[in-house]
Amino acid sequence: MPPVRTAGRGFFPLDEELALLPGALTPTLHEDLVRLSTRLPFQQVVEELARLKHITTSAATARRHTEAAGGAYVAWQTAEVERIERTLPPPAPGPARQLVSPDGAMVPLVHKEWAEVKTVAIGAIQPPVPQNGETEAKTTALSYFSRLAEAEIFTRLATVETQRRGTEGAETVCAVSDGAEWIQGFFDVQCQAAVRILDFYHAAGYVAQVGQAQLGEGTPEFQEWLSTTLHELKHGSPDQVLQTLRKIQRELQGGAASPQTLDQVATAIQYLETRRSHIEYARFQAAGYPIGSGSVESGNKLVVEARLKGAGMHWARAHVNPMLALRDGLCSERWDEDWPPIARGLRQQQRSEHEQRRQARLAQRRLAVVTLPSSRTKDRPSQPSAAKASPHVAQHRLRHPAGKAHRPADKHPWRHMPIGRAAFLPRKKRSSAKV
Repeated sequence: MPPVRTAGRGFFPLDEELALLPGALTPTLHEDLVRLSTRLPFQQVVEELARLKHITTSAATARRHTEAAGGAYVAWQTAEVERIERTLPPPAPGPARQLVSPDGAMVPLVHKEWAEVKTVAIGAIQPPVPQNGETEAKTTALSYFSRLAEAEIFTRLATVETQRRGTEGAETVCAVSDGAEWIQGFFDVQCQAAVRILDFYHAAGYVAQVGQAQLGEGTPEFQEWLSTTLHELKHGSPDQVLQTLRKIQRELQGGAASPQTLDQVATAIQYLETRRSHIEYARFQAAGYPIGSGSVESGNKLVVEARLKGAGMHWARAHVNPMLALRDGLCSERWDEDWPPIARGLRQQQRSEHEQRRQARLAQRRLAVVTLPSSRTKDRPSQPSAAKASPHVAQHRLRHPAGKAHRPADKHPWRHMPIGRAAFLPRKKRSSAKV
């Protein structure tokens, strides 16, 4: 009868069927732990699970599982971008009128560093509704994509979200932003034909900067001038506003204004003139377009700052994107859609780690066979190998190297053997010992 084959390491056949995840938690509890950690600080998650689920865990465990889940989601999204670039599939169905609004927010890192997290908010533009005596276009069904990355990398990775929302196939895309240069590069790649709109409140800030240089900050004359000028900017002609600002500049140049003030005024006017086509607010509002970037600014607070800028928080750079990816899915209200690929990624990562450990063990065994001694010194008697010696002797040799004196303990097996007992009797009693 042939011998039974030696059992090896592997996965239980029901692991995949039961959708088990790494660790001691059930799949449902594992997901609950990660979801809570995406919302709350890790120590608060431990307290909530102990009260609601009667589970004892630690903040380190919550952090480890959450970072692993976020890392799996980041890897899946990156693979999706590569697949989209390789296959060029048609965009998914999406709203016919869309808002695309990028912006940045600062987060604290370890070692007293700060870094900018870039976020893009995408939503469906609704018909204008009366708001404070005016009509305003609202945006609904907002979703977010955030990364701590350079502008070019962020622009490329955001393809996974613009593809999912069908931005490329939308009839009208309103690209609202604060006018930063990296954002214009984002629009060039993701929605080149979009209607680009400078956030009205950013434009108003540059207009106010020019008026303050002449009339003073906070004076009644400045407040009256600013109200009239901004009304013209919002409902009238942007060219008329630019002419007003140029007139103030000439008056300051002929007066006693400081060079610093003149430089600030020139910078503000040049900023608005460069974006002349982006400040036609009367035309934008008539077409039912939004003119403010409040969607992404609130997204910065909701997605980034609410979780990553808590009291005393400082994040390692490698841990920011995993948390941002989970926050994007949670705040975009698509957790149930995003969790299955996360779980698959965790199981795949576990299989890969098991395989790597198995290969490492095999490599060590091969190395041990290759490095066995080929010959022994002639004048040195050969010693029995540990494999041929008794278990007690082998254990004794491993714990106590040769050359060091050792007296076995009272309960040592040698104490119960006649020869061993006699060997450790005093010399006077050895002759009378029974062997």
